[in-house]
Amino acid sequence: MKIVALVGSPRKKKSNTAALVDLVCAGAGEEDGESEVIFLPGGTVKPCRGCDVCHITGSCGQKDEFLSIREKIMAADGLVLASPNYIDHVSAQLKAFIDRCCGIVHTLGFRSRYGAAVVTSGGGPEEPVAKYLERVLLITGIIPVGSVFATMGTARGSFSEEVRTAAQGLGRQLVRAWKEKKTFPHADREMAAFRERMRWLMESRKNEWGYEYDYWRQHFGLAS
Repeated sequence: MKIVALVGSPRKKKSNTAALVDLVCAGAGEEDGESEVIFLPGGTVKPCRGCDVCHITGSCGQKDEFLSIREKIMAADGLVLASPNYIDHVSAQLKAFIDRCCGIVHTLGFRSRYGAAVVTSGGGPEEPVAKYLERVLLITGIIPVGSVFATMGTARGSFSEEVRTAAQGLGRQLVRAWKEKKTFPHADREMAAFRERMRWLMESRKNEWGYEYDYWRQHFGLAS
């Protein structure tokens, strides 16, 4: 299994988020998973301009690293989204990447992959941010297998044994889910509901968003 991990911390390798991702990747490695960690420190992926070009042509005209990262994810089997909690949300660095995935969201373009979420914070809460990242995975077509998070304000510079065990276990779970083609009924229901929402959107914007409407006709059986 090939896994891409996106770390949205401006502190890159020195961040607590990156350290927690390393534990997840170590667990994945125990199941023969291969991980590539990509850092989003800011500026490498610019914010979305809301121009609709991706909906019309399937690509983005901005000159940055978004398209190359997207291609790495397309070539992988799994995606880990990781962020520090910045005022009850993901970092601006990761949010810029997520917002640029609007075309992927409209087409569930990352489907057939599995994913996980990683969050750290100074004083919490991490779980709402992790749930948000799991939702992002799902609406891009990825099956989320779970998350791991840690409050660093009480960790005194290192992860507890409980967190370390959970992180490595999440990595193993991610690879096993992919190997077994595991299904999760709740995620399946959520994804089916979201897919129907996108179907309605494509029908309603078919005269404006040519690329996405044609994609839906080819992959999801929309009438021409």
